[in-house]
Amino acid sequence: MALTDAAPDASGALTAEGFARTTDAILASVGRVIDGKPEAVRSALVCLLAEGHLLIEDVPGVGKTMLARALGASVDATVRRIQFTPDLLPGDVTGVSVFNPVDREFEFKSGAIFANIVIADEINRSSPKTQSALLEAMEEGQVTVDGRTHMLPEPFLVVATQNPLEMEGTYALPEAQRDRFMMRISMGYPDAQSEALMLRQRETANPLDEITPVATADQITDLVAWARAVHVSPPIEDYAVALAHATRTHSDLRLGASPRATLQLVRAAKVWASLDGRGFVIPDDITALLVPVFAHRLIPTRSAGGARARNTAEAIASILERIAANVRVPIAARQ
Repeated sequence: MALTDAAPDASGALTAEGFARTTDAILASVGRVIDGKPEAVRSALVCLLAEGHLLIEDVPGVGKTMLARALGASVDATVRRIQFTPDLLPGDVTGVSVFNPVDREFEFKSGAIFANIVIADEINRSSPKTQSALLEAMEEGQVTVDGRTHMLPEPFLVVATQNPLEMEGTYALPEAQRDRFMMRISMGYPDAQSEALMLRQRETANPLDEITPVATADQITDLVAWARAVHVSPPIEDYAVALAHATRTHSDLRLGASPRATLQLVRAAKVWASLDGRGFVIPDDITALLVPVFAHRLIPTRSAGGARARNTAEAIASILERIAANVRVPIAARQ
């Protein structure tokens, strides 16, 4: 599959047709590798175009890393993978200053974080100290080493995978780290038909080897700018704020959504609307993204969360559903 034409108009600006053509090509390219999971593929693209980061949590072997690699292969940009292990050091991620005996001065050797798309595989198998090396990079698009700041390339996306906390040898991500991720999704097991198709297709070939880039880094930058321009009316903004405020005052939650979560909810909703061919956000865009954007940031009370991580996730999803049902939905005025 060749690189798509972004279909600019006479002035060189991206058009609605060009946006749809390029995003459809990316979705189709990744979908050729990830069978039967269109929601997960769409979520990954939303994070890329909304300038967020994606956390994929699930049991081993369901395609978490495959999704991240397929997205990286579909975009003609720099892609690096970091395998997080207990002995991984922060300098392995960000880079280190090394003394050059010829010039008699220290020079910076960049780490694996310096790429457009960074795959952080099994991020919760490394120590909290190493996990914290990503905080500045994910929030500000830069790293600081020995007092010197180094900018990361644009676009910049971290796709992290993690195993459930019940798995042996895992560390829970700290709240500040989870809040940096725009969305958390779960792949889940494929249905029987998709799994049987996977057996037939991958017996002799790896589908990743057949993927060729369908978009360039410059095209992704144009897509990001297009999504930013999607209109969000004041009532929709108030609706997003009301949902976030409800999580902070809910009796079953001891940690609600941060202002960063509200901002990222609206940004993701803009991309969601643009993928549906609209130039404006509607309430359904907000509610469709409420759980993947908010759930991983919330902490339930002991009485509401249950003893196991799976029970906690289910409890939070249930709480968010009740919040969405109780918060007033803005209705467009009649013309």
